[in-house]
Amino acid sequence: MFYDCFFVILHRINICTMDYTEIVFTISGADAALLPAVSDVVMAIGGECGMESFTSDGCVVRGYAQRQLLDEHQLTDMLSALPFGPEVSVSYVTSAVAPQDWNATWEAAGYEPVVIGDRVAIHDRQHPIDGFAIDIEINARQAFGTGTHETTRMIVAALTAMPLSGLSVLDCGCGTGILGIAALKLGAAHVMAYDIDQWSVDNARQNAALNGVADRCSIMLGDATLLAPATGGRRFDLVLANINRNILLADMPRWAEVMADGGTLVLSGFYSDDSAMLLEKARQLHLRPVSEQHDGEWTMLVLRRQT
Repeated sequence: MFYDCFFVILHRINICTMDYTEIVFTISGADAALLPAVSDVVMAIGGECGMESFTSDGCVVRGYAQRQLLDEHQLTDMLSALPFGPEVSVSYVTSAVAPQDWNATWEAAGYEPVVIGDRVAIHDRQHPIDGFAIDIEINARQAFGTGTHETTRMIVAALTAMPLSGLSVLDCGCGTGILGIAALKLGAAHVMAYDIDQWSVDNARQNAALNGVADRCSIMLGDATLLAPATGGRRFDLVLANINRNILLADMPRWAEVMADGGTLVLSGFYSDDSAMLLEKARQLHLRPVSEQHDGEWTMLVLRRQT
């Protein structure tokens, strides 16, 4: 169970092969009634210091961050100023994470088929399923996107309700390529996708070929900075981004620049508490909110570029 949960946590930030750090916080001096509030503050502080995902179990909180984004000086300063009195303290230790150990475990087990609505089935090679109009086979190899996570399911469900015929789609942080593949099978004309991880790019290309859509998609290694030269002035009708909050905020201006007038931006990969700041950023970029959906603690925003 730990490896399955850890895989989902790492996938939320889509950095399967980068240097990754686990930060284990130990809370001391808080009684049972106060402990949840202290845990919440620790996670909020961690988020300010570069951490993207957390688990909490009693007096132990675990945070995860890209090594180069973790600001330990700020973390130490903020923890020293906790607003709970001198009897409550929080210590922490850091350790490097080796992703290939849990990747191999998760990939060997595969995943059960995911059915979305009455049209779409997502499965791996070990668990085929019949009887659905849209059949998507995704074999994950150190990349995020199998349909098992709430954020992926929400976006695929949203795609099934959109008129995609003939549209040009941009898939940002594509992982396995699942969102672009789904869009193509639902009628989109072409998908351009990118990811910062070479493993994800390779895996997305493999899955595109497996699903018979490789001739209608281009998948590149890089981040949002490659968009201007790579697109050659092309505008996208639909932009999909299932990444963490900080990257969404940082890259939204670049996505807005390459969106067609009236184009749609679909965002997920963030918690419900993050919606307000993402909506404010969207407002600054003249992106109008169309809908907001929730699945547990996760949220999806659909935005439209104002003409």
